[in-house]
Amino acid sequence: MALNDADGPPQNGPPQNDPPQDGPPQDDAPRDEPPQDESADTWHAPSLGEMEAMAHVAFVALPDLMRAACAGLLIRIEDFADDATLDEMGIEDAFELTGLYRGLSVFGRGEGGEMPDEVWLYRRPILDEWAARGDVALGALVGHVLIHEIAHHFGWSDEQIAAIDDWRL
Repeated sequence: MALNDADGPPQNGPPQNDPPQDGPPQDDAPRDEPPQDESADTWHAPSLGEMEAMAHVAFVALPDLMRAACAGLLIRIEDFADDATLDEMGIEDAFELTGLYRGLSVFGRGEGGEMPDEVWLYRRPILDEWAARGDVALGALVGHVLIHEIAHHFGWSDEQIAAIDDWRL
């Protein structure tokens, strides 16, 4: 799944011309609690699309100046980082990586020709952290990971980010 700053929120539900479907409504809105399948008393994890919607909500909530400085930034949602990324970073457990910034900071830009900047959010590790913590809304955690990775876009190190936003406490 991918979202960029020009995209609007994902379009959910059937097209307007389709007749209504039988059964419970298929609400794909972002949630701060696990979505419940109303046809059975079971819970399911938010989908890639639902997490993309949460990231979009967090992104549009950023100050205008910050969003403008993120022009062209791609936000991608996947279940896990791929093996090449994990190897490159020396990470053995894919659940240890909730997000990643790939690109040049706004201060490291040249005259062009670079690949687009990307923020990757990894759904399964985020869900695992959310479940383990139990003290934060899922949308807030998605927003935190997104903002952390956007801070790298602005050239901040992990240490600088932790100095003002240390969620490890």
